[in-house]
Amino acid sequence: MSTSDWQDRYYDIDQVLNTPGPRTDPAFLAGDGVKDFLRNQAKILVIGAGGLGCEILANLALTGFKDIHVIDMDTIDISNLNRQFLFRQKDVGKPKAIVAAEFIMKRVPGVKVTPYFGKIQDKGDDYYLQFNLVICGLDSVEARRWMSATLVNLVDPENPESLKPLIDGGTEGFKGQARVILPTITSCYECSLDMLNKPTAFPICTIANTPRLPEHCIEWASVLEWPRVHGEKKVDTDDPEHIGWLYTTAAARAKEFNIEGVTWSLTQGVVKNIIPAIASTNAIIAASCCNEAFKIATSSAAYLNNYFMLIGTEGVYSYTFEHEKRDDCPVCGGESLELPISSEFTVEQLIELLVEKQDVQIKKPSLSTPTSQIYLQAPPQLEQATRPNLSKKVKELVSEGGEVTVTSTSLPFSLSLRITYTN
Repeated sequence: MSTSDWQDRYYDIDQVLNTPGPRTDPAFLAGDGVKDFLRNQAKILVIGAGGLGCEILANLALTGFKDIHVIDMDTIDISNLNRQFLFRQKDVGKPKAIVAAEFIMKRVPGVKVTPYFGKIQDKGDDYYLQFNLVICGLDSVEARRWMSATLVNLVDPENPESLKPLIDGGTEGFKGQARVILPTITSCYECSLDMLNKPTAFPICTIANTPRLPEHCIEWASVLEWPRVHGEKKVDTDDPEHIGWLYTTAAARAKEFNIEGVTWSLTQGVVKNIIPAIASTNAIIAASCCNEAFKIATSSAAYLNNYFMLIGTEGVYSYTFEHEKRDDCPVCGGESLELPISSEFTVEQLIELLVEKQDVQIKKPSLSTPTSQIYLQAPPQLEQATRPNLSKKVKELVSEGGEVTVTSTSLPFSLSLRITYTN
């Protein structure tokens, strides 16, 4: 134990680790060994240092984890200060991961927090293999999908150490969830895509001609006006200058139609699909995630199997259930996803379906068969060469029961489709 620990720091934790209990895992070895592993050997990765991440980092440090790493690509905004309690006014503009790490190490003696200011995609397999488990406190579905798929791909059946448990936490206003994912054993994040709420979409005709809400004006600025003014340049929703341009443009549009309510925060919320965060929800979900991390690291109790959900909209209600694996999951399954479509479907319509389909949700999908390329989003030369196929019927390119491979640069896996025709 580090000499910098304060007196009786582990008194309460040791009540759990010194003696087996009625729900103790058979592998649990009470006493000094498990305490030494928790405090001196376990290495844990936290992804995200925002509302959930701040709570998770503090909980882990106070629970006894001493080797913690944290990844976050964001900098601190003044709007974070009301709930992300590791940050202060003086920290605005600084990287969240670095400030959070410094705060925890200053506040909790003996804990080492190693920050990385950047994207999870920057790191390779060797980086993720060094950890005993991973906790996600993210606000991005795409990042969760990437992380889940990456950990599944790491698993080597001949090397048990390659299986890295993933604990995923998420909040949405007064609702939240925590889940335990054992890659290749339990359902992965991809298996549960159909449980996600679909983002709100506004009809183009409304935002273009008859806006009635401030959100309509913001969508107009983002979807229609930005491409008209900036051409191929994409909106970077993390760039304050881009958000500022959208806000100014949307405010002018709102004034033209006598619409009130366009603000900077609403603009950012609409273009990033942000739902207001509730500090109490973050605290509960973070506590649940860290409780599971403690149980997995020490085997002191049975861990969650495998989904915990919190509903705080009317009173406080929670429940758990087991989310089962999908045989046709592109990440942890093995079977092709059967996709019935009309024989009149064009390739362009198929792509739109894959973007919108709740259990697929692939942005900018590229399509190919074992023998040909149907449509490739990149590089530009191949996109241009395969573009004529967009207007062709799928049936012209893929026979009944034929296999189509779907890929996307944003995801580290491919989806196998088996196409059938309904007429």
